[in-house]
Amino acid sequence: MLANHEQTPAATVRRRLSGLLGAMSRDRRQAGELAWAVDHFVKVSRSYWPGLFHCYGVRDLPRTNNDLEQLFGSYRWHERRITGRKTASPALVGRGSVRLPAAIATRSRQYTAKDLAAADTISWQTLRRNLDQRRETQRQRHRFRRNPQTFLAQLEAQLIQSTLPP
Repeated sequence: MLANHEQTPAATVRRRLSGLLGAMSRDRRQAGELAWAVDHFVKVSRSYWPGLFHCYGVRDLPRTNNDLEQLFGSYRWHERRITGRKTASPALVGRGSVRLPAAIATRSRQYTAKDLAAADTISWQTLRRNLDQRRETQRQRHRFRRNPQTFLAQLEAQLIQSTLPP
């Protein structure tokens, strides 16, 4: 029922599951020693009720946490295979807001040049600027850690140069 192979609307899936839970509650005595399991299933289903059907209203949203784990796990596996690292690559931290959605989107369908040309260039340029600023900050930190005295001397020279008249 929750797999929704027929692609029925969220309201229909909600109504069907509500009917099933109602029937289970009414007929729980027929489960004998497992009546507690029926109660638990109904209770947990009701506690998840507000967010349970959101995935049916949004196209291509994974249905379960297992589907999400598989989606991100696949990316993690490929990242490990490419880099040879057992942990996440540092690039994922710096560029993860771009790389991960791009990897997931390209798995769902192929994009053409026409699709890319229709992209919002202003938001793309803003995102690119933010990524470049983050990368520059990381580069400066690396330079400072490698040789603090030289880094500070260069910074001081830039400050003095900026205060001099042209």
